Amino acid sequence: MIPLNDLGRQHAAIGRPLLGAIEQTLASGWYIGGPSVRSFEAAFAVYCGTSHCIGVANGTDALELALRATGVARGHRVVTVANAGGYASTAICAIGAIPVYVDVEPQTLLMDVKHLKDLGDPIAAIIVTHLYGRMADVDAILRWARPRGIPVVEDCAQAHGAKRDGKRAGAHGTIGCFSFYPTKNLGALGDGGAVVTDDAGIATRVRALRQYGWSSKYHADLPGGRNSRLDELQAAVLLSKLPHVDRWNERRRTIAARYRERLNNSQIRPPPDGGEEHVTHLFVVRVEGRTSLCAELSANAIGHDIHYPVPDHRQPAFDCGGEVVALPVTERVTDEILSLPCFPEMTDDEVDQVVAVCNAWRG
Repeated sequence: MIPLNDLGRQHAAIGRPLLGAIEQTLASGWYIGGPSVRSFEAAFAVYCGTSHCIGVANGTDALELALRATGVARGHRVVTVANAGGYASTAICAIGAIPVYVDVEPQTLLMDVKHLKDLGDPIAAIIVTHLYGRMADVDAILRWARPRGIPVVEDCAQAHGAKRDGKRAGAHGTIGCFSFYPTKNLGALGDGGAVVTDDAGIATRVRALRQYGWSSKYHADLPGGRNSRLDELQAAVLLSKLPHVDRWNERRRTIAARYRERLNNSQIRPPPDGGEEHVTHLFVVRVEGRTSLCAELSANAIGHDIHYPVPDHRQPAFDCGGEVVALPVTERVTDEILSLPCFPEMTDDEVDQVVAVCNAWRG
């Protein structure tokens, strides 16, 4: 079988340092809020090119706490896209805010900046998702948002290490949010997340919000706080893995380039190249007759998935008073997208096997 992802291979390749980090954490007696968390926060801030990093429990909490820290409250309107798996919508609705969806570009499947001008006032924040590892045109979004005083939250859960104009994902907007779910480009051995920012005031608020809204121990002054802490074990694992991320990302790009070079079935459209802006968290093709291709891949023991099958504005759980909108590109591509295997330890031979099945398929 060729899996969609294989974390066992990754961990086998870096096993000794990883086990060493785990054993050191166990021996330290620190399991929450200790030296590993502080070391990882400092290292990841340097990696991202930001002044502050605050570890939290997961990526969805990172988005929610980022919104709260920038002043988003119940009834506020927050702009996002509807094709990114529901994580931004979950955070918006958790606050009691209102998701305002805009359509995506047909080639990149990222937020279409030209639709921002069609939005009514007021807008409390924009969540821009760097989907599948490709960075959105966050600078164009900032040019629209900054004169209006609208904070821009980067959802970087699928874009660890991606760069645009020399700056990494998370360092462009008001605040950046990361998930360290195990399958991410930088993944923990469980859940984990982080917020990065250059704004000291926002960083202070996120630190308070991740621990019950405390201003000091047992003094809860900031509303909206929760228990959302990155634990020592996950921080130690992430610190051990961080030096490998750029190498892993480069291998992902190499695999994507091999796919693009060798896929020659006109019914299957690979994503466009993206250079440093794309760290290929997922290799997502567009295909008509997807159900038939999925069956063919399954028959040949090739892993695959759909990221994501139902857009947010069609999900009952996200009916939070959002506005009814027309999202023709979002809805059209939902029926076409398909993720093929792509992970750093995947071999060239495995890529070629996937390509052979795809090229031979006729829908």
